[in-house]
Amino acid sequence: MPGPRVGASVDGVPKSASVAASSRWTDPDGVRVPAGEVHAWEPGRNETVCGLSLHKSGLERFAHVRWADVQPATGRHADEVGRVCPRCAAGMGQRRDEKRWRRVDPRP
Repeated sequence: MPGPRVGASVDGVPKSASVAASSRWTDPDGVRVPAGEVHAWEPGRNETVCGLSLHKSGLERFAHVRWADVQPATGRHADEVGRVCPRCAAGMGQRRDEKRWRRVDPRP
């Protein structure tokens, strides 16, 4: 039986991930950063956390940018991010505490 993937924790959620994006831009300091739609990507793999092929999808790799840095609410490289892949966000364990609904007057 094979062991867990490189960079994966025991429960299968990646410990850390870099970013793959549909486009790029260069910030004022001359650093290449992701833009457009961003996906979580584990270096050493040819697919995103949600299962898209990097080559077939035309995604660019940004190994120097961490997944947390492209989150629109808190990330420092999120200026030009248009959309965060919801499947990658769920795969990275970020949506577990978010609920779009709230239970009102639940049954006992």
